[in-house]
Amino acid sequence: MKFLHTMIRVSDVDASLDFFVNKLGLVETNRYDVPEGKFTLIFLATEPGAPEIELTHNWDSDEVYTAGRNFGHVAYEVDDIYALCQSLMDKGVVINRPPRCGRMAFIKSPDGISVELLQKGEALAPQEPWVSMENTGTW
Repeated sequence: MKFLHTMIRVSDVDASLDFFVNKLGLVETNRYDVPEGKFTLIFLATEPGAPEIELTHNWDSDEVYTAGRNFGHVAYEVDDIYALCQSLMDKGVVINRPPRCGRMAFIKSPDGISVELLQKGEALAPQEPWVSMENTGTW
């Protein structure tokens, strides 16, 4: 058995691609427009061949998506959690759970999907401003 992807519904393709591609650094690996079903599937990964996130956009839908308790989050291993969190903040992304411990942080996509960021290898030494930064919202 091989894990392939996790699907999340998105309300705004441009905002979602800006978040996942421009800010988080994923790459688009495939895209399918399905006119008869009035939806688009966009596959993103850290690199081609890696497990993917499938963004599903239902055309002409005004449904507001909410996350149920049966879905927690997606997670990515990162080379430098402090540098990535600073870069995300500089791009306007809220760090909902700062990496106070040098190991873990949480952010949210434009549709409220929690994204966990985990430091590769050992945790980095705790440092400011992260140590003193409070949680923001939910994660």
